[in-house]
Formats: sequence, C-alpha cells, structure tokens
Amino acid sequence: MRTLEVALGDRSYPIYIGAGLLRRGEWLTRHLDTGQVMIVTNATIAPLYLEALKAQLVGYQVGTVVLPDGEEYKTMDSAMLIWDALLDHRFSRQAHVVALGGGVIGDLAGFAAACYQRGVPFVQIPTTLLAQVDSSVGGKTAVNHRRGKNMIGAFHQPRCVIADTDTLATLADREFRAGLAEVVKYGLIRDAEFFAWLEQRMEALLRRDPESLAFAIERCCRNKAEVVAADERESGERAMLNLGHTFGHAIEAGLGYGTILHGEAVAIGICQAADLSRRLGWLDQHEMNRIVSLFRRAGLPVVPPPLPTERYLDCMALDKKNTEEQIRFILLERIGRARLPSAVGMDLLRATLDEFGRTPAL
Repeated sequence: MRTLEVALGDRSYPIYIGAGLLRRGEWLTRHLDTGQVMIVTNATIAPLYLEALKAQLVGYQVGTVVLPDGEEYKTMDSAMLIWDALLDHRFSRQAHVVALGGGVIGDLAGFAAACYQRGVPFVQIPTTLLAQVDSSVGGKTAVNHRRGKNMIGAFHQPRCVIADTDTLATLADREFRAGLAEVVKYGLIRDAEFFAWLEQRMEALLRRDPESLAFAIERCCRNKAEVVAADERESGERAMLNLGHTFGHAIEAGLGYGTILHGEAVAIGICQAADLSRRLGWLDQHEMNRIVSLFRRAGLPVVPPPLPTERYLDCMALDKKNTEEQIRFILLERIGRARLPSAVGMDLLRATLDEFGRTPAL
C-alpha cells in the first residue's frame, strides 16, 4: 500500500492507494469519530461493493443511499435524497458520509456532507480511475445546474481517500479509458517526465497492469496533493487542474449531461486547448501531434462533436474561471508546463472552435 498526504494544516488527510483496501476496514474506521455512517453509492456499484463495505462497519449505525448511475443525476434532487436519508436516520452533525463510487458520487456525497447541518465529515472511496486519480482528492464538491457543470458547490475536504485498485477490475472499458484523460492531464500541466512515461506505458495501462496502474495513480495523486496544498481554494496555481475543462464542460452541457463521459469531453477539450495554444505560438506542431497521438492510443476521442460555435460560447460564458467580460482558458506553454487562466482573442478562439478536428491531418 502507498500512502500520500494532502498537507492542509489541521485539515490534512491521507490518501491510501492499494489492492484490497475496501475489505480492510481499519483504514476507514480510524477516521470515523462516531458510530453514525451514511454510505452513498449508485446502482452500478452497490451490487459489487456495498455489502463488502458494510461488513467492515459491524457495530456502527449504517444507512445507505443508492442513486441512479450517471452524470445526469448529479443534481440538487439527488442531494436532497441524501439529506432525506440523514434526517430519516436522525443522524447528528457528528455523522459521517462515505462516498462509494466514481466522480459523480464523490461530488454529490461531498456536497451533501458540506451542507448537512452546516457540514459533517465525509470519506472518499473512489471506484473509478478518474475518481482515484483526480476528483476524490482536493475537496471540490458540487452538483450541476442545467446551464453549467459544477455551478453549485462547496470546498469540503474529506477525512481520507481510500483508493482500492481492485475496484478497477470491474470498471467498464469505456469508463476506464475516460479516466486516462485525467491521467494524461497531469503529465501535460506539470510533469513532462510522467507524460513521457505514459507514452512508453500506455498499452500496459490499457491492459490494467497492476504495477503500471499503481504507479500512475500515485503519481497523479502526488501531483494533485502538491497543487491543492499550495492553493486549496483555486485562487492561483490550482486552476491549472482545469486544463481542457472549459471546452470539455461546454461539450457536456451543450450535448446534455450523460451524452458523453466527462473524461471523453476532457480529452477533446485538452486537444482543443492544445490547438489554441499552438495558434498562440506556444506549442509547436510536434508537441501537438504527441498530445493527440497519446489520447488516440488511449482510445479517447480527439475530434469535437458537431456543436455550433455559438453554443460553445454560450456554455463557456458560465465557466467559473471567467472574469466579468472575458472567457479564460488554461493553456499550454509546452508539454509539462501549463499557463494559468488566460484570456485569448475571440478570432483565435473561433478559429479553434470552427476548424479544429475538421482537417484530414487530425
């Protein structure tokens, strides 16, 4: 097992990464202060892992909420179901919420925990690659609004993150590949050595080679832990974690939540951000080709969907990085170095939206 720490003073917490952790209850119970535990999961994960987790909580007062699976259910209505369950069980403000699932469940459960009685503790047990390498770490919690992704939320750090790599064995191939988009992101924004490693080991990751997976998950978590420790509330450096997300969130909202997986939208969005960086004279064509090639090898889409430019711009106008008058983007100076929120000329942005992905070379 590998252990990392997110260093946030008296709110610091560990990330545990390893095989079989879901069935080793001590890693969870050491972070529970009381006997009240509400497990939040979904209809896909519950049949696989819910009973195994509950078996580690003998002697605790345990409630469960099983939600439908999908981004389209990351709503205030779903959060209300969690609050209803907490109240039905008469759980106090010392209760603990445990998120068992992917990024949607982690965001939902964390948001519900942040709001219930003005904040109760919660634990992340991520079961998808995307959640293990990215969304479970850092304390961002939210629900979607029909006009924009993650527009209603709170910063609420977990007590711990327990990433059981065995859960990836039951992850559908499409979901697994979607998680690789966030893995590649870390190489692009601040870790060129890791990006080169991914170029060498992508096929091993696709085979779900345990050693390669463990290394990649730890490397991503280490990168994110360092960024979050330096900038918890995204006032500066942490914004780089949103590489590709301005484009990607617009794709998700524009197509309708659940139409495309978050990681798939991020992969396309990173390629669009790279194209915009190239148009600004930062990335050269060789680096652009490396980025697109790696996403293709991961089995991820790189060509944007047929979404009208004006629809993109309308969705982007609600992005959280924007100033009052300008859409801002995380872009790339080179592989391994991101540039923090940048406003770009509308002519270059429109060129990327109108032209990227429509040339035979791509």
